[in-house]
Amino acid sequence: MRIDKIRDKIPTKLYEAVSGAGVAELRPAQVKSISAGLLEGKNLLVCTPTASGKTLIAELAAVSAILNEKGKAVYVVPLKALASEKHNDFKKRYSSFIKVALSVGDFDASDSYLSDYDLIICTAEKLDSLIRHHAPWIRMLSVVVIDEIHLLNDPGRGPTLEILITMLRQLLPKAQLLGLSATIGNPEELARWLDAGLVTDSWRPVRLHQGVYRDGMITFKK
Repeated sequence: MRIDKIRDKIPTKLYEAVSGAGVAELRPAQVKSISAGLLEGKNLLVCTPTASGKTLIAELAAVSAILNEKGKAVYVVPLKALASEKHNDFKKRYSSFIKVALSVGDFDASDSYLSDYDLIICTAEKLDSLIRHHAPWIRMLSVVVIDEIHLLNDPGRGPTLEILITMLRQLLPKAQLLGLSATIGNPEELARWLDAGLVTDSWRPVRLHQGVYRDGMITFKK
């Protein structure tokens, strides 16, 4: 599907930013997400391969909500380095019409200055801390994106992420929740827990070859 097919479904500034960045065709996962209610505020769990376009799915929902004055959006990632990368990418694409912030620092602060920002990128641990410090802008969130949501199964980060999602669903029952992952063993079960539609697809930009290495030779599966 060409990007101009959804031109009337998203704000003009968002369409111009996305198309201006060279996006002409929507990838299969993006088309499926839109069909599943992405732009209507539906909760979605998107489980598709790496580089299949999951980040743009989140951007379409988050920036649309901001420009349509539904509220703020938060993009949650597992690592500070990834948070910085997303912050730089989003600022480059959207800073001319929305305010993008990065929050990964002191866990003993409420970061009240974030009330002035539209799209906030942070780690799960940081957002958990902000909620516990009663950051006033939390209740202004209309879209919550959880990247690498499969880390719910991680012994270290999993409990914090599970509690965070549970708190967010209680605090923000009307907010749209988007979970993104390339690897989930039980996507149907997780989608039910999130009360979300499930979007799956096997398309990837580069073909994946499987093979066995032995004695200096690789035998690929036909």
